Amino acid sequence: MPSLDLTPPHNSSFPPLDFTLKAVSRCNLNCTYCYVYNMGDESWRARPVVMPDNVFSAALKRIREYVLLSRQSSVEITFHGGEPCLMGSARFADWCRAAQKQLSDITRVNFGIQTNGTLVDDSWIEAFKAHSVVVGVSVDGPADLHDLYRIDKRGRGTYERVTRGITELRKGGVEVGILSVVQFGADGLDVHRSLMDLGTKQVTYLLPHFSHDTISPIRAAYGPTPCADYLLPILDYWWDKGTIDEQISIFWQMGRLIMGGVSQFDLFGNMPLGFVFIEADGSLEGLDTLRASQEGLAQTGLNVLADSVASIRERSGLHRRTIFDGMPLPTGCRTCPEATTCAGGHLADRFSAAKGFDNPSVWCEDLLLLFTHVRELMGVTPQETLFRRRALQELSGLTPATQIGAAQ
Repeated sequence: MPSLDLTPPHNSSFPPLDFTLKAVSRCNLNCTYCYVYNMGDESWRARPVVMPDNVFSAALKRIREYVLLSRQSSVEITFHGGEPCLMGSARFADWCRAAQKQLSDITRVNFGIQTNGTLVDDSWIEAFKAHSVVVGVSVDGPADLHDLYRIDKRGRGTYERVTRGITELRKGGVEVGILSVVQFGADGLDVHRSLMDLGTKQVTYLLPHFSHDTISPIRAAYGPTPCADYLLPILDYWWDKGTIDEQISIFWQMGRLIMGGVSQFDLFGNMPLGFVFIEADGSLEGLDTLRASQEGLAQTGLNVLADSVASIRERSGLHRRTIFDGMPLPTGCRTCPEATTCAGGHLADRFSAAKGFDNPSVWCEDLLLLFTHVRELMGVTPQETLFRRRALQELSGLTPATQIGAAQ
């Protein structure tokens, strides 16, 4: 007889959250498109270079408080930056041990890190293996393309240093997922093949962040659908020649949504984000890419040294909606056939000074092309998606508004 699962269900008033620690507020690179350092937000300058130990301890205390409220069965702690490897592997390992000690009696703790890979050495590899850390490395394509954008403080390309880090990680038995930002006008298929040559099976393509107030020069230079132009050849290649173990997040999530599922990717679905950022000074923040829209938008005004995570709900209406409740569907999306799949696109790409976030993504045309093509490949119509979604909602007891994070 199978054993019974006696884990109490999570508290619906406090849904499960994951936590991203901005462990380091500086970077050893100077990527031209970086939303932290090169899009006008200067808040990083006032923060400590590395999160102090007392701030980290306070963060663990606040995470524990929240997990006890939410009763979640697992929590993910992701180390981010800046460049988190600037903190040093010994401190990183100490912090992982401290997190396990503080939290493992009430939940399962999973660790992740997003790094540029240039500082990886044997000590980092051992730390990652010892704590089962999921490692993501940022790469934007072959050397000639990557080195145009992902440069160091002296303006030098970093491809050789990044790929050396990936090679060392894989030799050491650490699997690597790749984050790759769409580069306008480049050959997406060439980029994808170069990433596959690095031995990875997991690639997340990210759409660059622009607002409706800043997108016009990009459209003038690259046409109305530069992201779809880049990604569609990759989609066709992957569909025809890829294997089931090749995880290309953007396409997997589109397929999941088209089949009636719930988004697991903040680019789509308009669901509550379900994660919180903790900055190096202890500031609690919402979606950090909002700083690309307008300075200060990511800030809640709260800090782990004095405030609980749950207090975000009361302090900030914007972050209550984005983190806990889900944002309303943009007005312009309500008649779209992908209203319950794309559901407006990534929040950071919806902003305008005139209408706030009540806009479809600046990449609306790109996303519609991509969803349409995935539907054609899968043979699933928008009507079938709605039928599947309703059936899943009935099975799960969720309402349509809960599923898409929108009050229609």
